[in-house]
Amino acid sequence: MSAPVTPLTRAQDAALRALRATALAGREDALARLARCGVDEDAAEGLIALVRRHARVTLNFHPDRLLADGRTTVAAGLAADGRYRGQYETGLSNGSRTAHPGGLRDDWEHALFGGAYAGATAAERPKYGALNVMRHPDGAAPRFGSCHVRLRPEATERATFCFGDSHVGPADMGTADALHSVLAALLTDAVESGQSLGLAGADPAAEIRALGTPAAPRGPGRSLDFYVEAQVHGDVDLRTDAEALVLDPSFRGTETGELLAGLGLPVEWHGGFVLGPEVPDEEIAAFRGPGVVPVVGRVRAEFSDGGRIDAACVGRAAASAAREPEGWSAYGAPDEVLQYVKQLWHCLVRFGRSGTGGVPAARS
Repeated sequence: MSAPVTPLTRAQDAALRALRATALAGREDALARLARCGVDEDAAEGLIALVRRHARVTLNFHPDRLLADGRTTVAAGLAADGRYRGQYETGLSNGSRTAHPGGLRDDWEHALFGGAYAGATAAERPKYGALNVMRHPDGAAPRFGSCHVRLRPEATERATFCFGDSHVGPADMGTADALHSVLAALLTDAVESGQSLGLAGADPAAEIRALGTPAAPRGPGRSLDFYVEAQVHGDVDLRTDAEALVLDPSFRGTETGELLAGLGLPVEWHGGFVLGPEVPDEEIAAFRGPGVVPVVGRVRAEFSDGGRIDAACVGRAAASAAREPEGWSAYGAPDEVLQYVKQLWHCLVRFGRSGTGGVPAARS
């Protein structure tokens, strides 16, 4: 049974139309780029049709982070009314913390959507995720959270897309029916750099052709920088828009896990990430800078089990840093400390051991 059509406000509809017009204006150039990758127009249309039908937008999030009130967690907020809220409403971001009128995110959206959201309410703004073309069990963009909502295909039709993160002013943008430029960027990136959305050496065209078939179990994508960003326009009601919640195993048996399981949605578990003491400080410093190393040491000593850091452990540290910033002052100002905790999560995604991906849980 299909999910009901979500009504869009005037601003949301205008945003979709503006970006679609941009995508269509670049269609011929995109087709020329695709041809250089060995994909003619008919083949491109076939690949786009498969993406629309089978690829899913995932909204990665950290369920145990505190909202702006300093008391309520993201999971508790989801449980309260079953709505997934964007960063303008929550005051949270696992990327740039500039989602407010006059902030950088506001400027980026103004450019991306032709000013459609000027004067819009916080609730009207898009919800950010990524398109999971490669069906990674940790979602399309684990950089932004240990868990994710996997949306139904109907949500893809009211989403806009860009290759890479929107804060860099992406050149390749599209909608579900005008995805040619994004597809060209995906294939070109694979050909030129050997990296395709976190799966080095993969053939994205082959992955897309296989979307309609069952996927063999695979490890996590660990995508920190390579993804097709998705901006979902309109409300995200988990009861009608979510296909499943995919959770990190560190939340099994926790209050956070119980809150999410209580939403009544299908629940699945991916393999998770565990950063053990075997990863040397030098490697962490080379990846995210020397400032994060002392924070890693404290988190290992105070919040972990035997020095093994997982997503729930990082969440406990983040809550402590938010509630008791004076206790973390030796590591920097409050915003610096929260940035280090965010970078610690990136280290888990990059270096952490992971179990078998995509293991379904019992249906809730």
